Amino acid sequence: MSNETGWKALLNKPFMVFSIIMILKMLIVWIIVFDGGTGDIIKMLLTGISSIGFIFCLIESFAYRKKFMTYLISDLILTAIYFAVIMYYKYFGVIVTYHELRQVNQVGEVNSSVFSLMDPYFLFIFTDIVALFILFASKKRFRAWSRTLSVKGKRTWFVAGQVLAVAACATAIIPYRQDMNEFQQAKNMGILNYEIYATFAPSKDLPINAEEVTPAMVEQEKGSAQPAQPAYWEAAKGKNVIIIQLEAFQNFLINLKIDGKEITPNMNKLAADHFYFPHFFQQVGQGNTADAEFVVNTSLYVPPNGAASEVYADKELPSMPKAFSANGYQTASFHTNNVMFWNRDQLYKAIGWDKYYDDTFFGKEDPVAFGPSDEVLYAKSADELARMQQTGQPFYVQLISMSGHHPFRIPESKYKMELPERYKDTLVGDYIESQNYADYALGQFIDELKKNGVWDNSVIVLYGDHQGLPIYSLNNDEKKLMKEIYGRDYTLPDMMNIPLIMSVPNEQHQVFNQVGGQSDIFPTISNLMGVSIKDQVHFGQDLLNHTSNILPQRYYLPSGSFISDLGAFVPGSGYADGITYPLAGGPVTTPQDTEDTYTRAHRLISMSDEYVASLPEWDKKVVKSEDDDKQVASSK
Repeated sequence: MSNETGWKALLNKPFMVFSIIMILKMLIVWIIVFDGGTGDIIKMLLTGISSIGFIFCLIESFAYRKKFMTYLISDLILTAIYFAVIMYYKYFGVIVTYHELRQVNQVGEVNSSVFSLMDPYFLFIFTDIVALFILFASKKRFRAWSRTLSVKGKRTWFVAGQVLAVAACATAIIPYRQDMNEFQQAKNMGILNYEIYATFAPSKDLPINAEEVTPAMVEQEKGSAQPAQPAYWEAAKGKNVIIIQLEAFQNFLINLKIDGKEITPNMNKLAADHFYFPHFFQQVGQGNTADAEFVVNTSLYVPPNGAASEVYADKELPSMPKAFSANGYQTASFHTNNVMFWNRDQLYKAIGWDKYYDDTFFGKEDPVAFGPSDEVLYAKSADELARMQQTGQPFYVQLISMSGHHPFRIPESKYKMELPERYKDTLVGDYIESQNYADYALGQFIDELKKNGVWDNSVIVLYGDHQGLPIYSLNNDEKKLMKEIYGRDYTLPDMMNIPLIMSVPNEQHQVFNQVGGQSDIFPTISNLMGVSIKDQVHFGQDLLNHTSNILPQRYYLPSGSFISDLGAFVPGSGYADGITYPLAGGPVTTPQDTEDTYTRAHRLISMSDEYVASLPEWDKKVVKSEDDDKQVASSK
């Protein structure tokens, strides 16, 4: 009888009931995201309870008339935050903040990717909310009981609780507010404390005067001054340039065989016959594919928050399309999705494409992922490129493939190989199958370009836009498959490693082993074509004339991270407690680069931010009146 009385007493104290519920939810998030030990869990409870306690004390002080429903709504909001943290971490490996709210309008387009990341047990954190709402809606006795909770307690106790909770939150936040690594900040501060801190946190950029950001200053920071007589200068002068951005294509696919079956035979042949850069890395941020387009075409870095296509689309961006247009080239972008997705219609005008081809041109046939298949992309683009070449004016174009998009579930009619049983129904297997199809479609494109005479008159550049297999998304069986592929554990640099291949007319096969990134494509192509950008601010370097590099990273790695010849560096609170992931795999080590390199990487990305912020905005009225008609290409 006393036990029953005790339970009834507990149920009549929603502060205690909902506190216990939220502690259990914090524990679920902690296990999924932070994988912490017993000591860490105790710290999680101390930091988490303070923020929860503050909210619940507010309810007890000011919302006692509708206490139960206010608790329930608070539970729903907090649970939604925890759920967003879990889902975002499973793909990006970072802690979601309010900055990512601008991505909400993209969820409808990528819902298959979102749902594929969801393990059923993630939804467990919503079970209490569903159950309580059902009881409230269907049971009169439950509603009657909930009304009995509308009792005004001793406000002084709860005000004192608020003061103590604020003090505890401040104690959790203040010691870590200067830390570079956002993931560690969230772990040390507690999720909700970190979310509050991130709302008001100052920029981590170093103080930079935008007027001092010059090509010479960038070269000094990177140690990458272009030689007076660079190798390969004008090696392809006057040729067409075709850039092919391969969706989610990672470098491990090159020369990969599974049970003797070649996965990407066309890319393998290109890597064996032309320029191949095996130590090439992504530099994208929140915008993924759209960010890759931005970085490649501007040689600038992505913004600290948000997609470049949204944050920087109002700027007069110096770019490859503008540089090539000034040298007599036609320029165009080919993408089978709608140009409005990721605000590309505005980005393309900021970058300066003469024309873009989107779903208005490609239609709706043969859908794979978010638009017509790569076969449709390449077939229709090949015809258009042949027409452009017939004008006698060289062209610079970019093709965006999409059939290899996460979650990599292509129609069975597109299967071009049979995977071993152990790969079936796994993310790794689906990924390999979709990239095998993407390679098949690419092979058809190459054949068509060779038939219509475009291939021999063009520089062809192929690279992956971003990783396809996030470490954070893989279950234990999938990690074993990746270990089978690599012969060792799959690591963070492996995830970031994408291929770069260049076919240059009259040039022989060569492997370039230096480290490179997407920001390096613009200056490298400019050198080949004899298009000078020495007076234009750019943060990449010509990979044909430099053997060392610094690649500042964002989003997929914490602030202050970078990749160099010595590995991928990730800071802790700063440089001293940071770690280096060897590029060739193996256990992490203490920092291998110097603190000066760390500081220069930090300065470079701060310089890019300040430089872009200082650029003027383009006049949308002028562009609309003069350029809209010529920018949109139609199949009609």
